[in-house]
Amino acid sequence: MAFATRCFVRSASSAATAAAKKLIVKHVTVIGGGLMGAGIAQVAAATGHTVVLVDQTDEILKNSRKGIEDSLKRMTKKMFADKPEAAAQFIEKTLKNLTVSTDPVAVVHSTDLVVEAIVENLQVKNDLFKRLDKFAPENTIFASNTSSLQITDIANSTTRQDRFGGLHFFNPVPVMKLVEVIKTPMTSQKTFESLMEFTKTLGKNPISCKDTPGFVVNRLLVPYLMEAVRLYERGDASKEDIDVAMKLGAGYPMGPFELLDYVGLDTSKYIIDGWHLLEPNNPLFAPSPLLNKLVEERKMGKKTGEGFYKYK
Repeated sequence: MAFATRCFVRSASSAATAAAKKLIVKHVTVIGGGLMGAGIAQVAAATGHTVVLVDQTDEILKNSRKGIEDSLKRMTKKMFADKPEAAAQFIEKTLKNLTVSTDPVAVVHSTDLVVEAIVENLQVKNDLFKRLDKFAPENTIFASNTSSLQITDIANSTTRQDRFGGLHFFNPVPVMKLVEVIKTPMTSQKTFESLMEFTKTLGKNPISCKDTPGFVVNRLLVPYLMEAVRLYERGDASKEDIDVAMKLGAGYPMGPFELLDYVGLDTSKYIIDGWHLLEPNNPLFAPSPLLNKLVEERKMGKKTGEGFYKYK
């Protein structure tokens, strides 16, 4: 009995120590009011976090807030199908948890976590984090939502490399359950566990990955998309048949060319060009002449009306 008691005490003590090591994230600052940033802000506010969404202008933030409100209305129609009052209360409570600002420096002084979701440009990200590093509390964790840049390169712009990690969400954020949690060689275990725990509180399913190009999903997805382009470039099959093959033969909801147009050809080109610079001898990362040509012609996909396919 005494042995069992000692084991229980040790177990409880270990659990308490592990819990003490984690930072419980309550206040979140999201930098970037685009689709990704607004989506992250929405799910954080909806799960009881105090959230500040930051972008450069009031007009951008006005559109972001409206987008969040519209998204919440769509979601609550399913969540509270026969309870309109409960839906209204949920929306009201979520929006109360959300404020907006055009001054990131002014709002980071009391935040537990900063999540960056701005343009995929290393210098711009580095400039932002270098600035915020001077004003955020010592215990504040920084995270980037980058999909293509290495977290280590961004973290090196700060003095808190041990409190820096990656949180890669997927679009649309309120719907997609996966989050890739990226741990660099410098990320502390406390930071990593705090990010994992935060992700779970959002109702997401986190997976862990080292700071490798593309993490897990894009590292598998982008070479697959590029191989489809090369297959088409060689004349082995039409783009239409390749799309049909992957939908009917592999059960994918979209073919590779449909997905490229949906994501944006410029986005895919930016990712593959960056990886090619990192590993120029890796054939998986070889640039595509056809993709380069389409981007040069401003045929970016659905957002411009034409990519591999034409859209009305």
